[in-house]
Amino acid sequence: MRFTVVCLLALALLPALAQAQGPVFAITPEESDVKFFVKASVAIEGKFNDWEATLTFPSTDVTSGTLDVKISADSVDTGSGMKDNKLKSKDFFNATEDPYITFHSTKVVQTGPTTFDVPGTFTLRGVSKPETLHLTLSGKGTGEGSVQGTMTFDRKDFGMNKGIPFVKIGDRVEVSVALKAHKVSGPPLVYKQ
Repeated sequence: MRFTVVCLLALALLPALAQAQGPVFAITPEESDVKFFVKASVAIEGKFNDWEATLTFPSTDVTSGTLDVKISADSVDTGSGMKDNKLKSKDFFNATEDPYITFHSTKVVQTGPTTFDVPGTFTLRGVSKPETLHLTLSGKGTGEGSVQGTMTFDRKDFGMNKGIPFVKIGDRVEVSVALKAHKVSGPPLVYKQ
């Protein structure tokens, strides 16, 4: 809901010419999710309950798109209060001092009829590194679609060097996104065939 309001406000402020240049999509968090998984002696997996994402296109070329994701680190939900509190702590997400985990794409590369690599800047615990989301689109050309994707990063690159007592934790973290998007306005996107 919050994204839809922001999107409508942005549309009201843009000149009519700019509105017509590319399609505008709304991503609905109620139909979407952002999850993570870490290989460990006791599996560590969960999701984030508070996040927002925007998908904007300055032209009809699908590769002109920009994806921005902003996650509240404090909204981590593993189903275990003890794990959640540990992940929110300074040893992991450091949610008090660095409340947001973000991803801002720098380009979109179409790798197949419905697949895309989306390199961008991933920021966690105040540390920013280049990472790439690998996405698959369903519903191409319908004005409504789902985007499924994954990104893998090394937690130690972001200063998460600690462990959890009696739990052996892997260094690689897999993030998965499932985003439901609806076209609000504008012309259809143009894809490579």
